[in-house]
Amino acid sequence: QAQLVESGGGLVQAGGSLRLSCVASGGTFSAMGWSRQAPGKEREFVAGIGWSVSSTYYSDSVKGRFTISRDNAKNTVYLQMNNLKPEDTAVYYCSAGARASTAGDYWGQGTQVTVSS
Repeated sequence: QAQLVESGGGLVQAGGSLRLSCVASGGTFSAMGWSRQAPGKEREFVAGIGWSVSSTYYSDSVKGRFTISRDNAKNTVYLQMNNLKPEDTAVYYCSAGARASTAGDYWGQGTQVTVSS
């Protein structure tokens, strides 16, 4: 059974950086990605990456500030978040599935990212 475990969330000041990690087990996935959900808002898919790391997707809200990468040997996906803004505050979820441009069917439990102004 697939299991995804995120880590790396925390509290950071605006303009700062964080790196999230997600380790997948129980399968090999064509694509992995990150979504986020702020209080009172719908979950938003922000970044995805295919098995071939040249295939990436970013939402307009994070393009140019966030970078997704993966280590296939470790079944791990990362999200480097730079120049963080208060509006980036959310629970960030890792997902795994078939397409880099959409969230997958398997989800982690989430990690909180809080950006203070």
